[in-house]
Amino acid sequence: MTEATLTHTWKEINVDWDGGDTYLAVNKMGGTVRTGRSTPDNPVVGPMEMVLVGLAGCTALDVIDILTKKRQVPLDFKMRVRGKQRTDVYPKVYTEFHVEYLLWGDHLQEKDVERAIELSVEKYCSVGGTLVKAGPILHSYRILKTMEQIEQND
Repeated sequence: MTEATLTHTWKEINVDWDGGDTYLAVNKMGGTVRTGRSTPDNPVVGPMEMVLVGLAGCTALDVIDILTKKRQVPLDFKMRVRGKQRTDVYPKVYTEFHVEYLLWGDHLQEKDVERAIELSVEKYCSVGGTLVKAGPILHSYRILKTMEQIEQND
């Protein structure tokens, strides 16, 4: 496809400044996110963390949608998303990502979970498709039994 034959759409948010270190982003449907400089008195998700939130949200939607179509709905689902960020030069960009999928359910099929993640990573997740240009996106998953707990630093 040439650039002339591609179809594009614009995404847009509006951002309001609070006069300090916080910004409120609002999308066209009214969804909001507070971002800015996080401090103990002003706990917000920082801009670079928002990139990780975008990746998590995108791939989570894909994986759960695909598993639902396969009738493999987990009882619970969590993710851990990390980004390796340069700290020695500006801009302090991400150079690598890791997404860990945690799924709870006694009857989840490993092959279905693997395929759902693979489809998200390789085909559907637009955020991942954008970020992979910055560095590799590694992924892993664990299927846990219904009552099985995980450690926060696990």
